[in-house]
Amino acid sequence: MELDELKYQLNQKLATDHASRTDADIAALLKKKTHSVISKLKRSLIIEMILCILFSAAMLYVVVISSYWSIRLYFGVFTVLMFGFTFILYYLYQRTQKLTDSQQPVKANLQAVVALLEEFVKRYFQFTMAILPVCFVFSLILSSMEPISIPEVDKFALHYFSARWQVLIFLGVYMIVLAVVLYYFTKWYLKKLYGNYLAELKQCMTELG
Repeated sequence: MELDELKYQLNQKLATDHASRTDADIAALLKKKTHSVISKLKRSLIIEMILCILFSAAMLYVVVISSYWSIRLYFGVFTVLMFGFTFILYYLYQRTQKLTDSQQPVKANLQAVVALLEEFVKRYFQFTMAILPVCFVFSLILSSMEPISIPEVDKFALHYFSARWQVLIFLGVYMIVLAVVLYYFTKWYLKKLYGNYLAELKQCMTELG
């Protein structure tokens, strides 16, 4: 049997199989697909909760062992923020679970889940970009109130900078580069954890009509 003829027969069989399926069969397949995608989204939320708990524990450890009050305050504030973010993730996980267990039509559930998680991703990105300058300014204020001497950093500064304006330019360039890196990393990270799955759910909504 020639290859072209074999391909033709396979395509015919697939077309026949698809045509023989009822609307209920197609709806069942779509429902199964959406449940699979939503399970992956919930898995992403669980991964984030675990990471938040680990980061919180690490920052809390720094708070406990540090002898500088400025460092304890800095990491203490962000430990509280991280714990708060963990509760937000847990709330989203619970809301997603309730929506998928709801007796509403599949499409209505999908619309609710997509709207909820899209809003979360949007705010997540905004918060991440806003927190960078806040961290930077907060650290500068604390360091001016309680200067911390680190021999390696002091040696580097004395070797490369001879004036205060040079240090300020360096910090400005450093902030810009860090912001650009954080921008693209956060975009990639959110797309990896949520964006791709949200796109699949939207496709399912389109197929449901």
